Amino acid sequence: MSRRDATPRETSHDHDSHDDHDDHAGHDHDDHASHDHHDHDDHSGHDHDDHAGHDHDDHSGHDHHDHAHDLRDQSRRTLVISLGIIIFFMVVEIIGGILSGSLALLADAGHMATDAGAIALALLAMWIADRPSSVDRTFGFARTEILAAFVNILTLWLISGWVIWEAVHRIGGNPEVEGVLMTVVGVVGLLVNIFVAYILHGSSEHSLNVQGAFLHVLGDLLGSVAVIVSGIFVLAFGWDLADPIVSILIGIFILALSYRPAKQIFHILIEGVPSHIDLYALCHDIESLDGVTLVHDVHAWTITSGYDSISAHILIDDEHPDRQGLLDQAKEIARDQYRLSHITFQVETSVQGCTEDHHVGHLEATTRAGAD
Repeated sequence: MSRRDATPRETSHDHDSHDDHDDHAGHDHDDHASHDHHDHDDHSGHDHDDHAGHDHDDHSGHDHHDHAHDLRDQSRRTLVISLGIIIFFMVVEIIGGILSGSLALLADAGHMATDAGAIALALLAMWIADRPSSVDRTFGFARTEILAAFVNILTLWLISGWVIWEAVHRIGGNPEVEGVLMTVVGVVGLLVNIFVAYILHGSSEHSLNVQGAFLHVLGDLLGSVAVIVSGIFVLAFGWDLADPIVSILIGIFILALSYRPAKQIFHILIEGVPSHIDLYALCHDIESLDGVTLVHDVHAWTITSGYDSISAHILIDDEHPDRQGLLDQAKEIARDQYRLSHITFQVETSVQGCTEDHHVGHLEATTRAGAD
């Protein structure tokens, strides 16, 4: 299987404005003739080493891989604990609502059911993502976690939109609200959601999948705050309109809060460069190695949270005595300085016959590096 077969859809980068490489990082390009990447009929111009010019580094033995595995196990544990707590209190509220005839308790149990569903979906995605890769799915099902996060964000938007819609209608309907019961239910729900949100918060910082479930719990937590505030206004001032008004404000706040993770999810799904990666700086660092002339055809993307990949062609001096050593240094830069997990570098001694035409603005990279 070729490298291009296993690589997700790649985005073209226009490099036509950077044809002049004579001043680039002090390298001499005269030995490489013309850098025409658009008119190539075959690969005869490739000069590959004993590894066919490719080197794949999955880093299964590195400490950062073990650390990522530990974080994943921790995320799974926090999701399981959170799901157990929410289901327990949901059942308690259902029983209490039936025995007391309280609609508010049953409604809050419904809110907890949505939280339980979000967490269960996150756990299901983790289980699917753990399935092994195959010849048809070379990255396995790792992207499933991102899709689960997307579904959780989408349902959160739908719920928030429905709450805002209902609240607007209630403003014109002069609703009657039971202040005492509302406040009691709000306090119980708030305590449970604070505890669950505290458990999930740490894992949500390094997993979009967990973050999607966390936002559901956070939204329910803020809903409990809205219930308490509304109940206080009803009890103190008899202001029944406080309930729909506070609900609208909380709904808008949840939508705003979910914007950033939604943007991250979209960026991953369109194969965007990981936010912590500066490709210009990365190319400059590799090109600074003695013997490297040019890094081109660069692609970096995220498979799932904590699993970032890169592929690139590295043009080296034809007479360099240690290609493998040079390749190892380039991998070390990508792995240790830029925290990339899956690295595929192809070594070339000529760009003649290279069929790809995706580039990084190297002159801009040199300018940026020189300004640092």
